[in-house]
Amino acid sequence: MEFSVEQVLAWRMRRQFLDRPDGVSAASIVSRLCGLQAQVASAAEKAIAARLPTPAFETAGEALQRRELIKVWAMRGTLHLLTAGAAASYLSLMAAARTWEKGSWQKTFATTAQLTAITDAAREILPGRVLTREQLTAEILKHTGDEPLAELLGSGWGTVLKPLAWQGYLCNGPNDGNRVTFTSPETWIDGWTGLPDPEVAAELVIPAYLGAFGPATMESFDQWLIRGASRKASLKSWFAGLTRSGVLTEVSVDGQMRYARTCDLDDIASAGPPLPVRLLPAFDQFLLGPGTRDPDVIAPQRRALISKAAGWIAPVVVAAGRVAGTWEPTDDGVAVTLFAEAGPVSSDELAAEALHLGHGDVLVTTA
Repeated sequence: MEFSVEQVLAWRMRRQFLDRPDGVSAASIVSRLCGLQAQVASAAEKAIAARLPTPAFETAGEALQRRELIKVWAMRGTLHLLTAGAAASYLSLMAAARTWEKGSWQKTFATTAQLTAITDAAREILPGRVLTREQLTAEILKHTGDEPLAELLGSGWGTVLKPLAWQGYLCNGPNDGNRVTFTSPETWIDGWTGLPDPEVAAELVIPAYLGAFGPATMESFDQWLIRGASRKASLKSWFAGLTRSGVLTEVSVDGQMRYARTCDLDDIASAGPPLPVRLLPAFDQFLLGPGTRDPDVIAPQRRALISKAAGWIAPVVVAAGRVAGTWEPTDDGVAVTLFAEAGPVSSDELAAEALHLGHGDVLVTTA
């Protein structure tokens, strides 16, 4: 089947709840979007609010308190909110890459022996407990008797703890004031049974990804998952198996071969007209799903204005499924910078969108 980029983008916006249907919840949004990046907690709240008919800005925190969601290092090594039911599958595909076994990782962060010691200790320490980073570090040092591990565990980025998260041994607990805490998924999620085999996990995760960000290439999925670090033989096997079973179909999007869920083909073909302009927050999945290098979504010459230093992803203006500019809140409303090549953007739609998100006046400039 042949689709146009315009059809794909119109379909994606609706699949990602940017038409703001009634009856959606924080958990349903997190599920549909294959997680929300939560390195900045307020960004996850805003991503949910941007998809609600009436914005609310505490729904993610409330869903976490109810333990419908779990906060854990996941895709691309960043903190994510995942649904309690699907988290194990996403983590399984992260673990399948075994990135911590590569010589470059061990040379930079920790040796196999050090990481094994940390992992074995955490597996015994965390179940049934909630510990701050300092408490967890003290417990691991007490368990291992290896004082040099203190420096590794004290890293602000938590790099040596990420493989524990990917293997299903560690997740975030409730914040203790402004301090992060850790526990185990088996403590956080009732009925936790550990990680499924990657082959089983792929049967859930790949269709879920394509159900929000498809049609897409195998490479786009791998970049979203783990920055292209999946074992290529496994990746090809997962996609081939889903295609043979009829779950996926290869399609053409403006001449480029991609994969789509078979059940979505009719909906993509009949995708309606573009939605009105949307103001999306920093780190929104609309960008992170396909990746900021996707020229269908972001003009290559504008990427540096959106994907910035230290991994910051700017808030964006989306018109007809493409990034048409950036924006930021001000004391009086929002300041919008539109990209000249994006074409005309409705000022009425911008004003309505700002009002919907609780902002006042819109000041527009063009770059």
